[in-house]
Amino acid sequence: MGRANKVVLAYSGGVDTSVCIPYLMQEWGVKEVITLAADLGQGDELEPIRLKALASGATISLVQDVTAEFVKDYAFPAIQANALYENRYPLATALARPLIAKILVEAAAEYGADAVAHGCTGKGNDQVRFDVAIASLNPNLKVLAPAREWGMSREQTIAYGEKFGIPSPVKKSSPYSIDRNILGRSVEAGVLEDAWSEPPEEVYDFTKAIADTPNEPTYTEITFEQGNPVAVDGKALSPVELITELNAIAGGNGVGRIDMVENRLVGIKSREIYESPAMVVLIQAHRDLESLTLTSDLAQYKRGIEDTYAKMIYNGLWYSPLKSALDAFIKDSQTQVSGTIRVKFHKGNAIIVGRKSVNSLYNEELATYTDADQFDHKAAEGFIYIWGLPTRVWSQKIRG
Repeated sequence: MGRANKVVLAYSGGVDTSVCIPYLMQEWGVKEVITLAADLGQGDELEPIRLKALASGATISLVQDVTAEFVKDYAFPAIQANALYENRYPLATALARPLIAKILVEAAAEYGADAVAHGCTGKGNDQVRFDVAIASLNPNLKVLAPAREWGMSREQTIAYGEKFGIPSPVKKSSPYSIDRNILGRSVEAGVLEDAWSEPPEEVYDFTKAIADTPNEPTYTEITFEQGNPVAVDGKALSPVELITELNAIAGGNGVGRIDMVENRLVGIKSREIYESPAMVVLIQAHRDLESLTLTSDLAQYKRGIEDTYAKMIYNGLWYSPLKSALDAFIKDSQTQVSGTIRVKFHKGNAIIVGRKSVNSLYNEELATYTDADQFDHKAAEGFIYIWGLPTRVWSQKIRG
């Protein structure tokens, strides 16, 4: 087919991306395939994956650890934006795609490739995220998606790979489709495709079942500086350490499970199971700290754009002009968002029970109902008259 001479392929080590290697060369006339596996803190041993790519026909097999960049430059901005897709999903998988696209484009430039490729099918969101992000970063780079076009069933794909020395899975593969990184797991397919079926416990890994969680509550303090989490229980941690620590604490208390039917970008509804303990808790804690440190108009206006921000991440528009403009607004909004949130974990719940900040706008002398009250109650009458004046004039005109 001759679509490209040298291709950098986003590589996971699974059946589809392994078969992409001979398919690109045999069916589309690609001369050289370079694979790139991104280490996003998923916990897998990536050296066997690197070697498998070479055994499958890749000329160069790259592994790049981008975990620290993933948390600092992708997860933390999403936390500052309180980004929850459809007000539930903290975008653990979606956030990885613009970073993978970025390192694909960088590798293509370094190795002189004229195209990049991925193993996404035509049914999911990731194809959109990769294609749009790559086009944003280098519009002259070709994007190849063999699995979107080859039309093979899984069995046919395995058989095709075997013809070129790619072994079929040695054991019966899981019925689930799982994506995992340091921020969380997404699980779909199998029995989960029945929206009425309760997810079996086997689908979970980051979180404990409620019955297995401690009977006594766990109290944890999370400290933020300008909207970024920096410490847990007073101990300063790197971004990766902090996410790891909170995944263990929250997940160990059964917090972070999400079972939802979501609206995919391609127009279909999909039942998804997510585990994202640290992100769920950090967004909840960050939002609470904003309630303490932001003025009411800023907090309310920001809420209005948070849904837009989450949709842009989900829909693959990380590198778009609007996203860049919103980033500037969100960064400026965070200058005073520093302080500590106290969270009580118990039996699947994360309950915020305390908050403090040197930038707190909460004034106890104004809020109190004791004799220490400093609020001028007499001022309320004039305020109410002015506030209600347009309604009063309207009512007099309409009702006489």
